[in-house]
Amino acid sequence: MGELFCGPGGIARGLDFAVEDLRKEGVEVDVEHTWANDYDAATARTYKANFPGAHVIHKDIRKLDIETELSDIDGFAFGFPCNDFSVVGEQKGIDGTFGPLYEYGARVVDRYSPKWFFAENVGGLRNSNDGVAFEMILDRLQEAGAPEYGGYTLYPHLYKFEEYGVPQRRHRIIIVGVRNDLEVDFRVPSPEPYSHIDNSVKTALSNIPADATHQELTRQNPTVVERLSHIKPGENAFTADLPAHLQLNVQGAKISQIYRRLQADKPSYTVTGSGGGGTHVYHYEENRALTNRERARIQTFPDDYIFEGKKEEVRKQIGMAVPVDGARVVFKALLSSLEGIEYPSVEPNLLRSVPPRREASASERSA
Repeated sequence: MGELFCGPGGIARGLDFAVEDLRKEGVEVDVEHTWANDYDAATARTYKANFPGAHVIHKDIRKLDIETELSDIDGFAFGFPCNDFSVVGEQKGIDGTFGPLYEYGARVVDRYSPKWFFAENVGGLRNSNDGVAFEMILDRLQEAGAPEYGGYTLYPHLYKFEEYGVPQRRHRIIIVGVRNDLEVDFRVPSPEPYSHIDNSVKTALSNIPADATHQELTRQNPTVVERLSHIKPGENAFTADLPAHLQLNVQGAKISQIYRRLQADKPSYTVTGSGGGGTHVYHYEENRALTNRERARIQTFPDDYIFEGKKEEVRKQIGMAVPVDGARVVFKALLSSLEGIEYPSVEPNLLRSVPPRREASASERSA
């Protein structure tokens, strides 16, 4: 597998765990992490530390030579930047700085025609630019690859990861594409087999090893500590009954995650990778922000996962990642589909009309 916009490796580690799950069930599968690219130096170091066999390219995607710096792959993953599609922000969509970057993923598919790809973005993608951006991206990916393969069948689905045992309410669109000549039908995995998992915050944050890294506490102003003492689990700075001197003087939209405390018996709200005071995710019981290792737990990274960089750089990496166990669920389903293994499934919730599979013409096969 190769990756663009690889981040710290949430997708890649999820794939590894999916492979391990299938091996335990007697299925002989294996995947090698061949190459990966990210524009952020600390993030690239994190990926390399955890996947030492991969060729990690630290470079702006717009300066990457897809023809010469990459190599052949069977699978491809790209969590293309979500900044312009997120509901938090200016929502410029396809017209923003980051919106058009999905095209680089499509170009990799054009050049290497992988058997499958895994593309990830925020749920806001489907409504960006009045829905035009999402359809444009799907059209482009559906027709990508060498002509002789007849394009890809796409399976876009809005996954609510808390339904799959992840201790976080994180909703993401994942587009699985399977090359048409393979005649493989991917099926969206059902959440039902994961319904028994205790994905409460209290369980997720329990029993962190004493020697775990990235457990440094955030230096918090005494006013912040006092403010948190008045905020109950599930409340934020605007819904809590705060004394006048602790209230925030904010005009206009009031983001619900500002100084919002977790609830011990429920999944976390969405962990983010950036933002100033009030956005660091706050403990359900203690008057403090979570540590980076605790955020990593909510993102289902294993405790031995290595993060490189300064404290805020690590926070950003964790918040921008795909939850490991979320990717694991999708990849187990994808690998099972490729192996012809049945599993519980549901209908995709972002269905669109796609042309039926077709045989490549003689001219295409000889192209």
